[in-house]
Amino acid sequence: MILTFHVPGQAVGKGRPRIGKVGNHARMFTPAKTVNYESLVALAAQQAMAGRALFDGPVELKMRIDCQIAASWSGKKQRDAAAGAIAPTTKPDIDNIVKAICDALNGVAWKDDVQVVDLIVRKRYAVIPGVAVQVVAMKPFEAVAA
Repeated sequence: MILTFHVPGQAVGKGRPRIGKVGNHARMFTPAKTVNYESLVALAAQQAMAGRALFDGPVELKMRIDCQIAASWSGKKQRDAAAGAIAPTTKPDIDNIVKAICDALNGVAWKDDVQVVDLIVRKRYAVIPGVAVQVVAMKPFEAVAA
């Protein structure tokens, strides 16, 4: 089984839990920006799943993160970025984006993100920002040894 979908817009990394106070008690909460992005990812995945059963074994996860090109850059620099001559070494961190997407897919595409055994991620500039995601079911013997 293969699942492919696209999350539109600038990618958002998983935010660190914050501590808030409710009465005399401290409580942890996930930042609203993270919650909103994870909901967007879950919605895109749910639509692509179209009622199929969750992945129940090991999976390979591929992502292409297309980052927005700064409008303030010169035309030449924008063209260079779109052509791949400039790499996005800006926030959000690639690992935080992966974490947000993996967490969003829990219970939507797979049972738990521990099922991800192979991961391929690329972060580049693009004219239209977004994240292309592909989840591929693997047989246990297909997992690549380190």
